Amino acid sequence: MSKPLSLASLLLVSTALVSPAAFAQDAAPGGATQSATPAADPATAADPAPQEEPADVSIPGGGNPGADIVVTTTRSRNLIRTTPQVVSVLSSADIARTGEGDIAGALQRVTGLSVVGNGFVYVRGLGDRYSLALLNGSPLPSPEPLKRVVPLDIFPTSVIASSFVQKSYSANFPGEFGGGVINLTTKAIPRDAFLSVGASVSGDTVTTGQLGYTYAGSKTDWTGFDNGTRTIPTLFQNALSSGNLIAVGEHYTTEQIGLIASSLSNARTTVLQRNNNMPVNFSGEVTGGGSIDLGGAELGLIATASLSNTWRTRQTLQQTAGAPDLSIADNDFTRVITDNRVVASGLIGAGLEFGENKIRWTNLYIRDTLKQGSLAVGNRFISANRDLLVQNTAWYERQLIDTQLTGEFKFDKFSLDLRGGYANTQREAPYERSFTYVRTNQASDPTGNKFVNDLGGNNLEGVATVSFSDLNENLYSAGADLSYRVAPGITGTVGYAFTDTGRTSTRRDFTYRGSNLPISVRQLRPDYLLSDYTIQAYDIVLLETSGSAGTAAFDAKLRTHAGYGQLKAEIIPGLKADLGVRYETAKQTVVPIDLFGNGAGSIVSTNLNNDYWLPAATLTWEVAKDVQVRVSGSKTIARPQFRELVSQIYLDTDSNRQFRGNPSLVDSKLTNAEARAEWFFARDQRVTLGGFYKKIDRPIETFSSFNSDGSVNTSFANAPKATLYGAEFEAQKYFSLADMFGGSKFFSPRRLLLVANYTYSKSKIKVGPNDLAVINGVSQSAANLFRDGQPLTGQSDHLINLQIGMEDTDKLSQFTFLANYASKRVTSRGPSGQPDIYEKPGIEIDFVARQGVKMFGLDTEIKFTARNILATKYQEYQQLGGNKIFYNRYNVGARFSLGIGVNF
Repeated sequence: MSKPLSLASLLLVSTALVSPAAFAQDAAPGGATQSATPAADPATAADPAPQEEPADVSIPGGGNPGADIVVTTTRSRNLIRTTPQVVSVLSSADIARTGEGDIAGALQRVTGLSVVGNGFVYVRGLGDRYSLALLNGSPLPSPEPLKRVVPLDIFPTSVIASSFVQKSYSANFPGEFGGGVINLTTKAIPRDAFLSVGASVSGDTVTTGQLGYTYAGSKTDWTGFDNGTRTIPTLFQNALSSGNLIAVGEHYTTEQIGLIASSLSNARTTVLQRNNNMPVNFSGEVTGGGSIDLGGAELGLIATASLSNTWRTRQTLQQTAGAPDLSIADNDFTRVITDNRVVASGLIGAGLEFGENKIRWTNLYIRDTLKQGSLAVGNRFISANRDLLVQNTAWYERQLIDTQLTGEFKFDKFSLDLRGGYANTQREAPYERSFTYVRTNQASDPTGNKFVNDLGGNNLEGVATVSFSDLNENLYSAGADLSYRVAPGITGTVGYAFTDTGRTSTRRDFTYRGSNLPISVRQLRPDYLLSDYTIQAYDIVLLETSGSAGTAAFDAKLRTHAGYGQLKAEIIPGLKADLGVRYETAKQTVVPIDLFGNGAGSIVSTNLNNDYWLPAATLTWEVAKDVQVRVSGSKTIARPQFRELVSQIYLDTDSNRQFRGNPSLVDSKLTNAEARAEWFFARDQRVTLGGFYKKIDRPIETFSSFNSDGSVNTSFANAPKATLYGAEFEAQKYFSLADMFGGSKFFSPRRLLLVANYTYSKSKIKVGPNDLAVINGVSQSAANLFRDGQPLTGQSDHLINLQIGMEDTDKLSQFTFLANYASKRVTSRGPSGQPDIYEKPGIEIDFVARQGVKMFGLDTEIKFTARNILATKYQEYQQLGGNKIFYNRYNVGARFSLGIGVNF
C-alpha cells in the first residue's frame, strides 16, 4: 500500500524541501493582503424601468451582418418578431438582469445555448466549431491554441451592448454556420454625455479564505502584465534562434548547455507557495462618452476600461482507466489547482452621423492572463507502489486587439454598407514548469522513503521540464453590400466578403537531465535542484525535446472569398420570403515549420481548397394576428480548426489531457431544416415552439488513446455521418403584482417576470462496416474510433433555463432567481474501446439583486449576486456497470459578489 499523504502536506516538495524560512517569506506572493479573485461584472449606473429602456440591439440590416440598426422600440421581442430569421436577442437590459461578468455567462440563458469549458458557446449541442462569433458583424481571431473560434468569456459585459443569436442560416453570413451565429454588438455612441464608475468584490466558498497554491512570479502579476521576470534571457534566446536543437552534441558542449540552463529564471517561476487564506476578488470599470454637434453632422465618442482580478481553487480527482472494464485506475491523482485570472479591457469608439448616413470606428483591447499553480499526489498502476508528487507552475497571456471601420450610406432606393477590420490575437506561455518527485515505498530505499527527483538518472521517473510557447494570429476582413428597394416590401441585395487569417504557433519543450545524482541533491526542492551551483557541480543538462511527438512549430492560413445574392419579399399579404444563395471559396493550409533544418519528417501538411454553393430560404407566414410560423432550409459547412490540423502536442491544463491534431481532417457539410411557431400574445410577452433537423456529412469528432505512461491523448477525426434533431420551447410572461395583491402601495408599481426555455436534442453518429477514418494520412476502419449510434461530443439531450423575478416599472429595482440545467454530454470518445467520457454539468441556481438608489445626489446601482447556490459539483467520468473512473471531479462552490456603480 502507498503511504497516505494529506493535501495540506503537499508543500513538502515545493517550499519545505531543504528550504530556509526566510526565502519562503521573501517569495510569498502576498497572501491574503493581496486583492485578487473572480470579478463580477462592474455595476452600471441606475437605469430606467426595464420596459422603457431602448433595446440598442444590432441586427443584420439589409445584407450586411454588421450593420447597426439601433431599435428604439422598448423590447427585444419586436426584433424576434420582425427579423426574417429564427433569432434570439439579449438586450442590454437582459444582460444586466443576469448579473454576469462576461458575455458567455449571459448567453447560456438563451434558448438552445450552453457554455462548455472556458467560455466556448455550443448552439443546440453542436460544438464550438459549428458556431460563428462576430463582433459588430466582423469575424474574430482566437488566442486559444486548440481553437479557431474566440472564447466568449474574455468579453466583459461592460463593453457589450447586446448579443444577437441567429439559428437559421441566411446567405449574408459566412458559410461556416452549423449551429448558429452569435453577433456581439459593442456599446453604441451616446447621444448625451455621461460618466459611470463601478467596482465589485467577490469570492467563493471553495477558494476565498481557503487553502491555495501560487508562486512569486513578478511583482506586477496582479495587473496581468509581467514586469520582465519571465523575459527570455539573451543567451537562451540566441540558442532558440540559432536553428539548432539545444542539446549536448554537435552544436553545444556540456558547459555551454549548463550556462544556457543557468540563465533561465529560477526561484520566482519554480517555488510553489501555500496560502492558507486566499484573497477576495475585485473588479472595477469606468465608462464615459458624449457627442458633439458639428452642424449638419453629429460626432459621438465613447470609451470604457475595466480590470478584474479573480482567484479560483479546485481540489480535483483525476484518473484514467487501466482496464477495459474500468476496474483499475491506471493514473490516480488528487490535484489542487489555483488559478489567478486577470482580465483588462478597453474600448474606444467614434461615430459620425450625417443625414441617414453613419460611419463608425470601434477599437477593442482585451488582455486575459492566467497565473496557475498546482500540486498533485498519486500513483500510476504501471509504477507499482511508487507515489508521485507533481508540481506545475505556468503563466498564460492571451491578448486581442481589434479595430473596425463600418459605414452605412443611403441613396433614395439604394443603400450601401461597407466594413473593414483588422484583428490580432496573441498567446504567450513562458516558463511552463513541471516537476515530478518519486517515493518508492520500499523498505530498502536509501532515501528513507522521501520524495526525490533524480532527473531521469536513477530510473525513478523523476522529471523536471520547462516549455515556452507562442501563438500569433492576424485576421483581415472586408465586405460590401448593396441593396435596392425594388418595390414596397421587396428588397434585393448583393454582397461580397473577404477574410484572410494567418496563424503562427511555436512550442519549445525542454527536460533537465542528471546522471547518478547523490541522495542529498535528489531531495532538493525545485529551485535548489536547478540552481546555478547544482547545474554546474553535477553536470545537469538541458535537453530539447521539441517536436519529439509532433511538429514544434506550424504556419496556418485561411483565405475566403464570398459573393451572395439575397431577396426579401412579401409574396402575398401575410407571407414573407427571405431567399438567398452564397458562393464561397476557401483555401486552408497548415504547414509544419522546420525549425532545425532536418525536414518535417513524417508530419503531414494540410492543403484544403474548396468552393461551395450555399442556398438558404426562410418563409414566414402570419397565420393570425400576433401568430406567425417560420420554415427554413439551408446548406452550410464547418471547417476544421487550425489546431485540430497540426500534429503538435498541447496540454490542456484544465482537463490535464494532451491534445494532438490530425492533418487529414476535411470540411464537414450540413443540411439544415427548421420550423417554428411564435405567438406574441401581449406586449413584451411571447410563446414559441420550434423543431430542427441537421444532417452532417463528415463531422469532426474527438477520440482518445493512451500514451505509454498511461496518460490520455485526445485527437480528432472525421466520423462518417451524423444527424441532430430536436425541439425548442420558450415563454416570457409578466404578471402585474398590483392585480395579484390588490391596491398595495408596495406592489402597485411592481411586476413578476417569468422566462422559461427548454431545448431537447438528440444526435447520432452513423458508422457503416466499410466506412474509413484517416489519421495522419493513414486510413483505418472508422469503427476503430466511433460506434454507430453514439452522440456527438458536447451535445446535451436537455437544456433548461428559468428566470423568476420581481421588478419595479418606475425605477431600477430587480430581484431575480435564475436556474440553468444541462444534462450529461460526451467530452471525448473512450480510449481503446472503453466507454465514452461524459461530463455532468447538472443544475445551477443563481440569485441577482439590483437596486437603484440616490447617494450624494448621484444615481447609484447596488448589485448583489449569489451563484451556484446549491454548490453543484463538476464531474467528468467514464462508467461501466458499477465501475466509475473520474477524469475530473471537484467542488465548484457557491460564489457571491457585491458591487456598486455610480452615474455622474
